[in-house]
Amino acid sequence: MDNKESVTIPNVDQEKMEKRREASQGAVAWRRFKRNKAGLAGLFIVLFFAFIALTSPWLAPYPARSFQSLYEGEAGQPPSLKHPFGTSKTGLDVYSEVLHGSLGDLYVGVGATAIAILIGIAVGSVAGYSRGGLGDVMLMLSQIFYTIPLLPLILLAARVFLILVAQGFGLTLILLLLGVFGWSTIAFIVRGEILRVRELEYIQASRALGASKSRIILRHVIPNILTPVIVTATLLIAGNILTEVVISFLGFGDVNTSTWGLTIQEGYAYIRTEWWVTVFPGLATLFAVLGFNLVGDGLSDALNPRLRD
Repeated sequence: MDNKESVTIPNVDQEKMEKRREASQGAVAWRRFKRNKAGLAGLFIVLFFAFIALTSPWLAPYPARSFQSLYEGEAGQPPSLKHPFGTSKTGLDVYSEVLHGSLGDLYVGVGATAIAILIGIAVGSVAGYSRGGLGDVMLMLSQIFYTIPLLPLILLAARVFLILVAQGFGLTLILLLLGVFGWSTIAFIVRGEILRVRELEYIQASRALGASKSRIILRHVIPNILTPVIVTATLLIAGNILTEVVISFLGFGDVNTSTWGLTIQEGYAYIRTEWWVTVFPGLATLFAVLGFNLVGDGLSDALNPRLRD
């Protein structure tokens, strides 16, 4: 009987397992995120509003804060083919204002969150990694900022810096205040995570090899604590957008820049007869906040290392 060469049949399941082990953490997280239908829906909503915000100068039929409908004799009209979301009593095209308002609200939401993340990571890292006086000072500073009532502070600043608001810097002022005073939650999260990871073996090894505190924090600690920070950031963007809408609705926002809150505030007095002026920017606010919340929920599951792939 002739000897036949043995043919090795590859184990398909084993190859799949090896490929999955070699996959990067980002690829694994994306694979998990794609299985989350709510998270994907939220991502679609967020990308949709981002597209609207970036293209609003070209998509909107009227410029921002244009009262042209008043001069055309079409003020206070319900939704129609020419004005899909109707017009306000003052002659604003609500459809155009919703499109332009997406840029203003995302500008505040994303910009304020970016500032809060930078400050929160810096303060939280020092508070969590430093032992002794400096860490205690950073923790006390975080606790002080956590107790500051942010909304009354912004309303007060809007009146104190009325000149800046009148010159069109109202949204930037709100952005800076939300960012500078809204970082404490991030700092607490970062501090808690650092207290958890700073005693791990690879951190101890880096310290034993003579690595400086700043190098350990930047190269080893911060990359391993970004997961809760990213999840919190999406929720913080939603909160900042909602805060800006409330501020503009109360009449403390920038009257020179289109925002959803300003449009709601202008139509609130006529809500019984001209419901469309408040309903459409209100729906835009609802869906934008919902989108970021759904993305945050999806990222929380996708980036959770305790969940099986």
